[in-house]
Amino acid sequence: MEDDTKEKKHVVNGKEIGLDEDDFMQDPEQWDKDVAKWLAKEYAGVSEMTEEHWKLVNYLRQYWETFGVCPPIKIITKNTGLTLERMYELFPDGPAHGACKVSGAPKPTGCV
Repeated sequence: MEDDTKEKKHVVNGKEIGLDEDDFMQDPEQWDKDVAKWLAKEYAGVSEMTEEHWKLVNYLRQYWETFGVCPPIKIITKNTGLTLERMYELFPDGPAHGACKVSGAPKPTGCV
């Protein structure tokens, strides 16, 4: 039986990181700030993480660690004070494909 997953392996600061076919981390427990910076640069089009980037990423990471999913947009905007427009300015791929990816959370299944 063939393995249909398209996992990609990368080394970030000596740590082997596996990504799925959509470039989301296979093992979110491997996430740290260095991995986040690498994901932002390589897969989210963000060359430098600013305080606002970290505010959003840290919120998403904390929410995911607590609830096991990325939060809906309404909760993100309410709790971070960032508008949807601003999130797209920070992460051009949007909160689901950009910010959630950088937070190390698995690919969102709902509407984020």
